[in-house]
Amino acid sequence: MTMNESKSQMVDPERFKQMLRLKGLKVTNQRIYVLQTLESCRNKHLTAEEIYNNVKVDHPEIGLATVYRTIQILKELHLIDRINFDDGTERYEIAEILEDGVKHHHHHHLICIKCGKVSEFADDMLEALESAIMLKTGFHVVDHEVKLYGYCKECGGKLIEETKK
Repeated sequence: MTMNESKSQMVDPERFKQMLRLKGLKVTNQRIYVLQTLESCRNKHLTAEEIYNNVKVDHPEIGLATVYRTIQILKELHLIDRINFDDGTERYEIAEILEDGVKHHHHHHLICIKCGKVSEFADDMLEALESAIMLKTGFHVVDHEVKLYGYCKECGGKLIEETKK
């Protein structure tokens, strides 16, 4: 599915308006466009330029500088997350916000060191560790980021075949 095809599956913009209001932000079209783009392209981990190019298809009046400013504001308010896969490029994804406006732990990323494929892993096994840290030290973890590096199914299978030769 392309980014433009996924636009037809966007969530109602009212959800984004509510998210902005909960954070005390003025609701602007640019903020809605960026949030809608990230929502419609979940699992794609878009760069600022990709967000801009996607928004520009339907809203050619938007500028790249506006998208960058909007990303910065949304990131500071924890409505979107910045992701770095150690390749020199910052990417963004919409944050998981619960009904009460609290940010939920997001998923983790599995990064193939051979082909660069990024997969998401949603099981949050770190909650027990966070609870133990809180009990032992009094430190309250509010977020974490996990990136696991290895070989995807395809590349791992190729490595096994190559070692058999």
